[in-house]
Amino acid sequence: MTKDCYHCGDPVPQDCHHHVEILGQIREMCCPGCEAVAQTIVDSGLTSYYEYRTAPAEKADLVPQQLQSLLLYDHDEIQQEFVRENENCKEASLSLDGVSCAACAWLIEKQLKREPGVVSIKVNTTTHRALLSWDPDTVKLSHLLSVIHRLGYKAAPFEADAQEQQYHRTMKGYLYRLGIAGIATMQVMMLAVALYFEIFGDLDAEFKNYLRWVSLIFATPVMLYSALPFYLNAWRNLRAKTLGMDVPVSIAMLFAYVASLYATVMEKGEVFFESISMFAFFLLLGRFLEMRARRHAAAASANLLKLVPAMATLEDGSQVAAKTLKVGDVVTVLPGESLPADGEILKGQTAIDESMVTGESMPVPRVVGDTVFAGTINGDHHITLKVTKDRQNSLISNIVRLQDEAQSSKPKVAEVADIVARYFVAAILIISAGTWLYWYQHCPEDALWITLAVLVATCPCALSLATPTALTCSTSSLGRLGILLRRGHVLETLCNVNQLVIDKTGTLTEGNIRLVQTQAFASHSEDKALEVAAELERFANHPIARAFSVYRNEKPLFDDVENVIGSGLAGTVDGQEWRIGKADFVLALNPNKEQLLADCDNRFQVWLSCNGELVASFMLADPIREDSPELIKQFQAEGIQVTMLTGDHSASAQVVADKLGVDHLEAGVSPEGKLEYLRSLDKDKVALMIGDGVNDAPVLAGAHLSVAMGGGTDIAKSSADMVLLGDQLSRILRARKLAQKTRKIIRENLAWALGYNLIILPLAVAGFVAPYIAVVGMSGSSIIVVSNSLRLLKENG
Repeated sequence: MTKDCYHCGDPVPQDCHHHVEILGQIREMCCPGCEAVAQTIVDSGLTSYYEYRTAPAEKADLVPQQLQSLLLYDHDEIQQEFVRENENCKEASLSLDGVSCAACAWLIEKQLKREPGVVSIKVNTTTHRALLSWDPDTVKLSHLLSVIHRLGYKAAPFEADAQEQQYHRTMKGYLYRLGIAGIATMQVMMLAVALYFEIFGDLDAEFKNYLRWVSLIFATPVMLYSALPFYLNAWRNLRAKTLGMDVPVSIAMLFAYVASLYATVMEKGEVFFESISMFAFFLLLGRFLEMRARRHAAAASANLLKLVPAMATLEDGSQVAAKTLKVGDVVTVLPGESLPADGEILKGQTAIDESMVTGESMPVPRVVGDTVFAGTINGDHHITLKVTKDRQNSLISNIVRLQDEAQSSKPKVAEVADIVARYFVAAILIISAGTWLYWYQHCPEDALWITLAVLVATCPCALSLATPTALTCSTSSLGRLGILLRRGHVLETLCNVNQLVIDKTGTLTEGNIRLVQTQAFASHSEDKALEVAAELERFANHPIARAFSVYRNEKPLFDDVENVIGSGLAGTVDGQEWRIGKADFVLALNPNKEQLLADCDNRFQVWLSCNGELVASFMLADPIREDSPELIKQFQAEGIQVTMLTGDHSASAQVVADKLGVDHLEAGVSPEGKLEYLRSLDKDKVALMIGDGVNDAPVLAGAHLSVAMGGGTDIAKSSADMVLLGDQLSRILRARKLAQKTRKIIRENLAWALGYNLIILPLAVAGFVAPYIAVVGMSGSSIIVVSNSLRLLKENG
């Protein structure tokens, strides 16, 4: 029976042995072209193309392989897996191959920003990832990827597994290059001993020249193969008219090799084959160790995606790829399994291990109606859940995306360091040229090796790594604490906070509000008042609304309710207008409003009226969080003033303020009033605002730095600079300590990088630094900076 090609659908000829493993099975291919394109699709992490396609592909050999693979990224079906839709643009996280320093990142950003339709591009050299936003009506993604490819880098949609495979391939390549450089160095060094130390006293000129030719044979593979990554990076930089870290290194090695080759052929002068072999060996060793350390720093956020299982079990028992799940699908999860998607529990109750999201070590009870998240682990009961978000919009994907944004947003100190590093390379080249001219006139035989030492020793690799590695490690540690950064300035601003402004309900208190007393007025019964109040509060998303949820009817009483944020809700039924909320809001239609307000018992926080007539009042209780007193105490101990800013105007606000000992209370404040209060603070105040509700959104957006509680509203979380995924306020204190330690480590890194270069430069120019010492110093400086930053990964706050 003739088989059809899995890629294009044509019959597979007899005795044809072309095949590719796709979706866990070996698939037959009809020709080398289809095999090559199919393998490219798999290697690019685009296997879902075969799941979504509605017809076989065109014949593969009609389209160049690279162009074919890039054009695939324009398919809407494939973009569903890795592209996010924003207001007027699309956004994707990309994995980059070939990025080695800040100059590479600057080059990619510079070139892409010139392309029409590019909204923004941010490259992170530590994670080797980029965050790209573009206008799909103006430019296609395949074109932007081709621009990156033309620069000499490779780009593909970020997938944790694919990037890890690429990392291992790169490291294996470095090991091969390192091995060849090491073996060649040992051989050339033995020959150099004979040449330079004249072990054989009667060594004649012909035999000396023979040893030089043998050294050339050993050194050439090092130059042509082992050192190739440095040349490629240098060529990219020079072609784009910029200066990267590998430019001086490449110039040093090539000059030394060419000079040694000339001396060997012409049989006069000195050779430096042992020096350049050692250059390549130590540089590769330093780059290898540096890449391992940076990978360790970048792995934390990427590893979150690996927590999502590859397969999901549908309600009918069939299994599908988890990434293909759509909103509305119903899946079952067995005890001990990871949840394949964000969803709502339809059947069963269990305990969910949400430590990967909130940092909480204890499983959290979840029942029917509760929201659960992809990657969390089901406890000891079988559950059925309905998918509420696709993979691209899941909480875990948003965490990784926002961490990428935070890590790619460079603080001022990082931008300055990058600029200094670029100009520093230019200065090195000028100083090196001057050094050669000086020594060539005074001591020609030493001019070359002194110049090589200057070129290599002062390469500012450590300077370009000082800030991004520290920021990446710090962001990863904050993620483990259950704190999600949404803005790049958070770590800088958190160190400078001198005013804490904090909401009460749901922030200082648990938000688990309970109705403790109901007082009915007029001709309405207490049951009727509770029923109407619950139906009005159905249209609110505030902790107070949840206190009334147990009194709701199965069928809503109101068709339309107006939510006046910060005041209350109003709805009409049977020609009667009902209002619930603050006293002045519910009594707005009553002609005796002022008198009634004066008579209101301020122990009751919520009021209900019908056509302006008071119907009932409700007293609520909300326990203070266990760690709220410690939060206030610790901030005050650091000299930070604390203001409780709340829309609650009842006596309970003063009670909470007194118990916690806040410095200042602003009660009964509207959302506009909260923002106005923030603006009224002295100019020297750097305010940290913590809130959770819809009414906190304006002030969260307007604060110097803001934190939204994880249990708060979506609009509050979208307005804040940080999101506390759990509910432990003490973690904000730990985040502040981590931010301060990050600032300290960045300063240490910059001091070391700049200090090392300022010390080594005059020594190298004066001829006191041997070339191999220069290589060790430059590589060691970079490793010290990265290792110092890695201390932040061990920081628990």
